[in-house]
Parts: sequence; C-alpha cells; structure tokens
Amino acid sequence: MQMLRMLDIDALDVPEQIPHGDMPGDGVTIGQDNIERAKTVLSAIQGTLERRLGESAGGRVVIGVCGGSGSGKTVMASVLGYALNRAGIGAYIMSGDNYPRRIPAANDAERLRLFRMGGLRGMLASGEYSDEKAVVLRELWQADADAEPETARKLPWMQTYQKAGAQALSGYLGTPEEIDFDEVNDIIARFKRGERHIPLKRMGREETAIWYETVDFTTTRVMVIEWTHANSDFLKGVDIPIYLNSTPMQTLEHRRLRNRDAQTDSAFTTMVLNIEQRKLDSQAWKAQVILSREGKKITYSAYRRETE
Repeated sequence: MQMLRMLDIDALDVPEQIPHGDMPGDGVTIGQDNIERAKTVLSAIQGTLERRLGESAGGRVVIGVCGGSGSGKTVMASVLGYALNRAGIGAYIMSGDNYPRRIPAANDAERLRLFRMGGLRGMLASGEYSDEKAVVLRELWQADADAEPETARKLPWMQTYQKAGAQALSGYLGTPEEIDFDEVNDIIARFKRGERHIPLKRMGREETAIWYETVDFTTTRVMVIEWTHANSDFLKGVDIPIYLNSTPMQTLEHRRLRNRDAQTDSAFTTMVLNIEQRKLDSQAWKAQVILSREGKKITYSAYRRETE
C-alpha cells in the first residue's frame, strides 16, 4: 500500500474552495496555518493509515478528528480529505453534528432543564430548599442568572444548586441521551463492511430541516469524521483518532464569531463548555495524534502539562 506516498506532504497546495463536512450551512476558510497543521497530522498518520488500509478486511479506514468547536476540526478534516483524494485514496468527510437527538434549540433547552432540575433536587437532598429560596430561584431563572458564579458568591446556598445542576448536566452532555451514537456506529460498521450506498442524516436548525441523503461510497476508502465526540468511548470503529486541543475560551470566541447560538456569552454556556472540555481531557489519551494549541504534535504527557 504505497498510494499515500505519492502525495508530497511538504509541497501540499490547497485551493481556497475544497469539499468540507456534510453539515448543512457549514463552510470553511482555509489559511496557511490550517494547511501546516494538516501537514503535521498527515506526516504523523501516514504509516498507520497505509498499514490500516492494507489490513482492513473491507479495505476501508475511519479517521476521527475531535476537539472543541474552536479547535479547527472542520478545516482539518477538509484538508485531510482533500489531500487523501489527491493521493488517490477516496475520502468522505462526515460531520457528527448531524446526529444529536434534538435540533440545537431543543437540545439547548433540554440542557438547561436538566441543569435546573438537578439543582433543585440537589437542594432538596441537602435540606436547603425552602419556599423563600424557590421565589429567588424563579427570579434568577427569569434573568438567566442561576449559573452565574457571582450569584453563588452572593447567595452561598446557590453553590449547592450549581454543583448539583452541573453534575446532572455532565450526565447528559456527550452521552447517548444527547447523541445518537447507535446510528453513527451503524454507519461506521456499514462503511467498513464495504457497503457502497449508505443513507446519511442531515440536520438543520429547525424541526422541519431533517432529512437523509444516500451517499455513494463506491470509490471511498477513508471516512473522516469531524466531531467533538469523535474520540468518545461511546463511538465504535474509529481507527485513527486525532485530537485538536483548544480552550473553552477559544470555543466561546468561535461560537461568538459564528453568531449561530443563543446566549453565547452566558454563564450557562461557559459551564457547558467547561464540562465538555473535561470530557475531552479524559479521552485524550486514546488519540493517536494530539495537536497543541499552537498546532504542534505533542505527547499525551505534554498535553497533560499544557492543560494543567
């Protein structure tokens, strides 16, 4: 299996317009920094990819690109896919963001509901709940201030509420309760069995914007999944996991620039991002390649030092 060696990684030239993930409405802007990061990854996975393609019963391999939403997953996957296609290895870029159980607005509402119910139950369990505090809580809910750290500093009993709410939220984020991992795992299994035509889900931002498109994988040998959860313990069949490190603040800035999510700057959103980052941290050891925030390939030990 020598096909990837036909690509001169150092001389890789990427045009402005290249195919990207299949999430409706997504686009990519490619800079030289993105290309250099992709070259680093390609150099790191070249040998493993060639070996995996040779060993695979169906002659197919799945690459997972994970990280926070400001880490450059979509661009990385796009450049990897472009490079592999140029090397004669058919590649398809699949966005895992098509597979939550709810559209974004409904999922945001479910996250908030779980946080608030978890907080209430935590107060009940600790004996801190009272009718007077319930009145204060309703006012905080109406002001979307119940996740604010300053609120807990002013009202110490809110520490119990916020801690219990965060625990309830953590039990949902990135789990099968939030994400349809079964469907994604089935797609991966069918792809690796060599199926030529597989229907893939498309999800917009409205309840009426959900549909399927049948994708022709006849000439595709590599599926590149770009997704926050591409290194999750719930995901099965990823051969080469790649982790792009970023910080919750970078993710927050990325969401702000996209301007697609409500209450981007809220304390609750910050809480969600911090929980997601802790989960990414706990899974990073499984990645074959870890890129630092500066785009350098680092060991897991170096990653741990970077995130301490």
